[in-house]
Amino acid sequence: MRWILSIVGAIAFWWLSTTPFIEATTHVKILQDLNLNLQVACVQIGVVLLMFPIIEMAFIRPLKDALDARTRELEGTFAEADNLKARMEELKSDYEQRLQTAEAEAREKIQVALNEASQMKEQIIAEARTQAEEIRSRTLADLEQERQKMMVDLRAHVVELTLTATERLIGSSMDEQKQRELVEHFIETAEVKAR
Repeated sequence: MRWILSIVGAIAFWWLSTTPFIEATTHVKILQDLNLNLQVACVQIGVVLLMFPIIEMAFIRPLKDALDARTRELEGTFAEADNLKARMEELKSDYEQRLQTAEAEAREKIQVALNEASQMKEQIIAEARTQAEEIRSRTLADLEQERQKMMVDLRAHVVELTLTATERLIGSSMDEQKQRELVEHFIETAEVKAR
């Protein structure tokens, strides 16, 4: 459509340059002073009207296409940047969520470990108390056994001393078996009274 308008306009101005009216203006004093020739001007306007579609086709359209392509490329780049930004936000959100989950799991594991340590502590303390009680009981039993043994030894020694003393005092009038029985009876009676 532009081509047609340009051609029609160029033809119109070329035709106008050949009209007697335009030819008569070559003798007008003002136009001569300005060094202006309307015939040449009309031809030049016609040439310019023909040049517009050629300039548009050869220069403006490729330039416009290049600018449009660059605009589309920039829009694509911005869209890609927006997509990357959205993806980064999504990854950040996912990372923060996983971090919170990991922290919660770590806190839970620490709490479980603390509870286990507390239970182990209580168990160790209970075992230590049990062992201490067993050691105490064994020690008391050993002490009681030693005391009983010492008492038996002491009794035997006292019987021996008493027999020796009695023998010296009384002489050999009593037999040894009878003396032992008397001394043991005396010691047992003395023990019962001492308790």
